[in-house]
Amino acid sequence: MKNRYMKTASGMYINYFLLGMVNIILASNMGPLTRQWDTDRTGISYLIAAIGAGRLLTYGISGVLSDKFGRKPLIVVSAAAMGIFLVGIPLSPSYELAFVFTLLAGISNSAMDAGTYPGLTEVFPKSPGSANVMVKAFVSLGATILPIMILFLSKHHLFYGFAFFIPAAVYFLNVVFLSTLSFPKIKLGQAGQEGELQLTSFLTEPVFRKEGTALIVIGFTSTALFTVSQIWLPSYGQEVAGMSADASIQLLSFYSVGSLISVLLLAVMLNKWIKPVMVILLYPMITLITLTIILTVHIPIVLTVTSFFLGFSTAGIFQLTITIVTELFWKRKGTVTGIVAAASSLASIALPIATGLIAKNGGIAHIFVFDCFIAAAGISAASFLYYRYSKLTKPRSQKILRVNEH
Repeated sequence: MKNRYMKTASGMYINYFLLGMVNIILASNMGPLTRQWDTDRTGISYLIAAIGAGRLLTYGISGVLSDKFGRKPLIVVSAAAMGIFLVGIPLSPSYELAFVFTLLAGISNSAMDAGTYPGLTEVFPKSPGSANVMVKAFVSLGATILPIMILFLSKHHLFYGFAFFIPAAVYFLNVVFLSTLSFPKIKLGQAGQEGELQLTSFLTEPVFRKEGTALIVIGFTSTALFTVSQIWLPSYGQEVAGMSADASIQLLSFYSVGSLISVLLLAVMLNKWIKPVMVILLYPMITLITLTIILTVHIPIVLTVTSFFLGFSTAGIFQLTITIVTELFWKRKGTVTGIVAAASSLASIALPIATGLIAKNGGIAHIFVFDCFIAAAGISAASFLYYRYSKLTKPRSQKILRVNEH
């Protein structure tokens, strides 16, 4: 049977395709932006942190508004606000005004998440996990295309602002498109039935101060790892590996291709061959190995390959963390999701500021040494979670027996 909300879903995915561009657009245009506002790279990293601040400050209220007024108003308004941000940045005459626009982008991002993730769950009730993981795929696709667009503008000596104006125009068109579509009505979940199913999955009740704390740490480190890479990979390529400005920006394309391939593989393999709890342990291990190679081998072709693996190993971890925390603490799904999302938002604020200060006082290489410690923290938290999850979950044969009894 054909899903009547496929157009609605496509509009939501278009928003995240464009958000993939927004996520790296300030870092990818550091040169012209620093000249425009007479600042430095640290100043731009503070602007990127302001996006995280906007998310953190409004994540709670966005969820309440989404439940009260529905998904459509938040999604439509957030797309319009993101378009305003994209138009405003290249036209901002001052750093202070640009800061206001970046806060707006963070608020928009929060509203978009609060409307889209539950919206996709309602559009695809039989496969909500795959629907939400595909959000990351569209984000990665957008982040792959933006550097190509910037390279085209640079080679043809065109105004860098077109890289902002083009996605802004698509956002505004998508606002009109989404405004004409219907969204599923919000339905109350069957808590009793869900509770019975969840209880058959665990030997004992999960403990938030144990498993929950580990997941909060992973929520922070997963966001921190891809934030550092998206901001500083081009600068590292230019200053340490001796790459040209255009070639260094293309590193973000290879990074995004890795992310895209990773998410597509996860969409196919999850719960069939591999569990989310294993992925969030394995991926930061790959990240740490990749970072070690980046720090020791300063050859452009090696950096290009490692950029791909960085993208591959940092993709989808946050989404899988949300999946696990809502599985373990199903009685308070909204609350625990908000806590992990807040940790993610905190990382998106703290890491641009921290790495900006490191760049100012120590150098680009020191940033990636710092990134190694973040990866190690993520591995430690994931190892503990894997151990606890193994103790909590019942043998597969016992699960099947319980299901057959029902």
